[in-house]
Amino acid sequence: MLYLIGLGLGDAKDITVKGLEVVKRCSRVYLEAYTSVLTVGKEALEEFYGKKLILADREEVEQKADNILKDADLNDVAFLVVGDPFGATTHSDLVLRAAKRGIPYRVIHNASIMNAIGCCGLQLYKFGETVSIVFWTDTWRPESFFDKVKKNRQNDMHTLCLLDIKVKEQSLENLIKGRKIYEPPQYMTVNLAAQQLLEIVQNQRLRGEEPAITEETICVGLARVGAEDQKIATGTLQQMCTVDLGGPLHSLIITGGNLHPLETEMLSLFSVSEETSESQNIHHI
Repeated sequence: MLYLIGLGLGDAKDITVKGLEVVKRCSRVYLEAYTSVLTVGKEALEEFYGKKLILADREEVEQKADNILKDADLNDVAFLVVGDPFGATTHSDLVLRAAKRGIPYRVIHNASIMNAIGCCGLQLYKFGETVSIVFWTDTWRPESFFDKVKKNRQNDMHTLCLLDIKVKEQSLENLIKGRKIYEPPQYMTVNLAAQQLLEIVQNQRLRGEEPAITEETICVGLARVGAEDQKIATGTLQQMCTVDLGGPLHSLIITGGNLHPLETEMLSLFSVSEETSESQNIHHI
């Protein structure tokens, strides 16, 4: 049996009781290590679970899935995912591969950023399509996702922006030369995401277009949702450029415009002051 087990968002203790019971009896346990991260490392998980974990990077999951599925028709194999197992399409592919090989599978769900963002007070049923914001480079500065933000705003829907994570990435030079040398991990901040969004707004104005959002659009920055030190900040898109949310992981929400009175009241709990956006003005949860 192949088990896909969600780990939740915080630390080692966020796994469900059912999930932990399965992990303890599996012959092999893989930890997916590229779509998200917990606030604790592999060693802390191993100590709490009482089980050795095998790190599974993008290459292992997407190109060498047969290694994970090996003998899963005869033994129990667990595949651990931060958040919920189906928070990334990669994991659907793993299920399809198992099904084609006649390997039974079971999913044990957990909280993910997709539903935990309700902690800021915005109503989940008022969210539209989720978008991803990637790190720009000198030669690659995609704006296509902004069409989805525009569509959501037109429908008075909020937009959850998932921010880029770069783990075990190679430089172009090392990739070309076939050297297994990896760059340090990078986690996009709310600040950088807001700056890139503002540049898209400016680009659209230069093209004579009316942007779907402006510097004054109300946004919500979130960091380490589910952890004891999670932070939430509400302010304008311009303020999101300088707000201090601390370490990763960050997420950004662009509000839909017309807020329910309860949403407005909840967001006021986390508002950034007009004078400054330093960390002391962000409300801890």
